Amino acid sequence: METKDPMFELLSNLEQIVLTRDVMQAGAMTESEVAMPEPKRIREISGMQIDEFALAMGVSVSSVKSWEAQRTKPSGSAQKLMQLIHSNPYLGRQLLER
Repeated sequence: METKDPMFELLSNLEQIVLTRDVMQAGAMTESEVAMPEPKRIREISGMQIDEFALAMGVSVSSVKSWEAQRTKPSGSAQKLMQLIHSNPYLGRQLLER
């Protein structure tokens, strides 16, 4: 019997929840109208320092600083991961444990 990675399963399930919610909202709102919480707020809610958040997100510290200063916008996949972390603040810490 094949053993599945629990972290992979968790991320897959959370992604499906977010995608399902996005599809349900698509008829009512355009993508630009769906507000994503600010990266700094998500980081602070999850209790992570900038370097920890960058590691969990798989990006550089300078990228996180740029997002928080609103100089650049996170990629689509980074935004999805931030939505997952926002939905479950403990997820960020779990990603650091790997």
